[in-house]
Amino acid sequence: MKSFQSQLVEHLPYLRAFARGLARNAALADDLVQDTFLRALMNSDKFIPGTNLRAWLSTILRNQFFNEMRCRSRLASYVALPRPVLAFSGDQESRHEMRDCERAFHELPAAQSEALSLVGASGYSYEEAAEIVGCAQGTIKSRVFRARAELEWRLAGNGPPLQAPLAA
Repeated sequence: MKSFQSQLVEHLPYLRAFARGLARNAALADDLVQDTFLRALMNSDKFIPGTNLRAWLSTILRNQFFNEMRCRSRLASYVALPRPVLAFSGDQESRHEMRDCERAFHELPAAQSEALSLVGASGYSYEEAAEIVGCAQGTIKSRVFRARAELEWRLAGNGPPLQAPLAA
């Protein structure tokens, strides 16, 4: 049987992708993953063996992210997180398309980008994502559907957002 620490390491790629989707900042995402691992190790006795470790870790990471955002908002009025700037050579169309996709993703409402990160990028089921976020499964499905539709609309070059930003 694998040790708890080795099981944590197996989930590192998923957590990094989820953190980057939430934070939209590579440095903050790396800090979130590190804090998540630290908290998981300190609270390993609270994890119930046989349950979904990845969902447990994702919940810790998500809570860390919201705690960080609350602390930042107390220190100053809303400060937009800097988005990573990517440099591409001019001859590679696919890299420009990727940059456009990344930009469109970062313009999605936070709830939609979070849902799409969980289901689309991290591979969670709708049920697992709903458990992590703390909402109904139908809400996650709706957020993912809206996020995908919005991305498709923006990437087709149709101009302004397809829909007004929604909380859901």
